[in-house]
Amino acid sequence: MPITTEFEYMRPKDMDAALHAFSLYGEKAKALAGGTDLLVHLKENLSLPEMVVDIKALDELGGMALKGDALRIGALVTFSDLIDSLLIKRKFPLLWEAALTVASVGVRNRATLAGNICSAVPSADSVPALALYDAVVLTLSLKGGRRVLISEWFTGPRKTALRPEEIVTALELKLPEKKHAGCYMKLSRYEGEDLAQGGIAALAFSDNTYRVAACALGPKPARCPKTEAALNGNKLSEKLILKAKGIILEEVSPIADIRSSREYRLHMTQIMLGRALEIAVARLSGKGPKYGTENSC
Repeated sequence: MPITTEFEYMRPKDMDAALHAFSLYGEKAKALAGGTDLLVHLKENLSLPEMVVDIKALDELGGMALKGDALRIGALVTFSDLIDSLLIKRKFPLLWEAALTVASVGVRNRATLAGNICSAVPSADSVPALALYDAVVLTLSLKGGRRVLISEWFTGPRKTALRPEEIVTALELKLPEKKHAGCYMKLSRYEGEDLAQGGIAALAFSDNTYRVAACALGPKPARCPKTEAALNGNKLSEKLILKAKGIILEEVSPIADIRSSREYRLHMTQIMLGRALEIAVARLSGKGPKYGTENSC
């Protein structure tokens, strides 16, 4: 399908030129990094920008670095970059596991983590892990920079807190202080390129505290604080899992669509939560399956 929308195109060589373009065009400007969503939207006339700003030449938006307990992931880092990174695999394995479930190899080679959160689809596989690692989104405009908590980033389906004159420069993740392990469970129809019908991520800590987040089970991906509160301070058991399964249904609100019924998603939410918790705790003890396995329903 050809692109029929007319727009200006620029490939700035420095950040200042990029920021001036966004300041001038505002909501009529779109950033192009991986382009896996933007190009589709252009072809289907879902996006009608006056200016497309190709940010791939901005070196300051690339790379990953861990300083202390803070990991910086540049806006140009792709999902394949995350998967290939020993730093991500060793220090943030839950994000590494989630990255493996995103679309197909071809898409992961181009799609960026920053683009995933900017698209703000409720089924974004990366977001539960980002939420459990207390991610912060770094934005920049000519007026200065901002730090936006991932919990405040999504304002609705396909809507974010990004201002028209801003671009995302990086994400920061905080490495938990306590020993922990996690699991991301994805409900999908088949192997390969597919959006999540539902997703549950869990982190289990050595002090019997837990973090839980969901995607594709409500208008935006988010943490599940009531479920966490019910789990915290308790050793995982069948009785505790059963209690948590009942509570998480109060925190999700899945829709029915052509891909799945609401009732099926609710049922599988409980299944995914139980499996994610059991695998996370098993990994914490060194007995669970390797990351990247046993993570689909």
